[in-house]
Amino acid sequence: MTDRTEPGPGRSKPFREQVVAFLDSHLPPDWQGVGGLSPADYAAFRLAWRALLTEHRLIAPAWPREYGGGGHTPAESAVVAEEFARVGVPRGGTNDPFSIQMIGNTILAVGTEAQRERFLPGIIDGTYVFCQGFSEPDHGSDLSRVSTRARRDGDEWVIDGQKIWTSNALTANWIFVLCRTGEEDTSRYDGLTLLLVPLDQPGVERRPITMMNGAAEFCETFFSGARTQVGLEVGGVGGGWRAATGLLTFERGETTATLPVRFGVELDRLRRLIDSRRGFDDPAVRDDFARCWTRVELMRLSGLNNLSRWSEGQPIGPESSLEKLLWSELHGTITALACRVLGDEATTYAGPDPASYFLCDEPGMPPGSVSSWVKVHLSTLGETIAAGTSEIQRNIIAERLLGLPR
Repeated sequence: MTDRTEPGPGRSKPFREQVVAFLDSHLPPDWQGVGGLSPADYAAFRLAWRALLTEHRLIAPAWPREYGGGGHTPAESAVVAEEFARVGVPRGGTNDPFSIQMIGNTILAVGTEAQRERFLPGIIDGTYVFCQGFSEPDHGSDLSRVSTRARRDGDEWVIDGQKIWTSNALTANWIFVLCRTGEEDTSRYDGLTLLLVPLDQPGVERRPITMMNGAAEFCETFFSGARTQVGLEVGGVGGGWRAATGLLTFERGETTATLPVRFGVELDRLRRLIDSRRGFDDPAVRDDFARCWTRVELMRLSGLNNLSRWSEGQPIGPESSLEKLLWSELHGTITALACRVLGDEATTYAGPDPASYFLCDEPGMPPGSVSSWVKVHLSTLGETIAAGTSEIQRNIIAERLLGLPR
């Protein structure tokens, strides 16, 4: 492999130039982003693209090479995330955010060596495809109150309970489940364990939930005597709270790099939509667009601060709540303005469907696609709930950043 096509330590070019050269050499000259592909072409592209990233050790660039990663620094991994977001290509498959960014990084941080040797190479090659089992119907974002229970039975754990909003559960074959394993009088934080559980077994049922945007990416997941091996406790028995909170930090680390880029692309798409309909003749539209631009710029500046810490291997901490609150509430404002500009057209689903319903549609989607704007807008109503509700984020900001009383 040449310097042009395989970014790696010890190469002569600066790393960002290597990543840009890799993209230039594997994407067509007229590439606009995966949003410009048909659904069938997008699915085929994503499979082939993931295989290419695996071959060039870019699917998990910051993982050690002995586990199939690229051996890059956190700063270099951030560069990969930024440049891939800039040109509109995915970082991997649909479940890789759960498999790599979340549970894979958590296994690296607090897992056993046996867990690393078994799961990390298998995550890279696609043997293990994970989804997340955290939220429950009665407890929402309050993970300390989960009631799904696991009890020890010889060399196995037996799991009973229910999880909800299990993203991409139908395309996964494993799930990481936050369970209660302590006694009834155990502290609600100390009695939790994070278990790795196979999904393809009689004790697990996945029921898709069709959303109002027509997508069915979420599932309810039921455990009725489901089993997993002893030794698959990430962070140890009773260490689930520490493992889960660390996992959520990994979840937000990469979005610190990619979200300002993605929202910048979406804002430019909105600008082109407004231009095409002479919407800027309306001073109210101009004012609202300027407010959106200002908030995207604030997101970019806040992201740079968090990104510098993440790139140095430092935890982002409660500051990430500011960013999550900002982007999730901003996204509804941006897409609502698009629907307002579309006017009566927004009552239809004309044009191609979104390539991505969550965290902005993909680059390359035509600015005039009504279906994209409307369906993504409907999805934004859940973005203030997913990954921690806005109410939870405000509590964290108040208590942990501002020092206010509970």
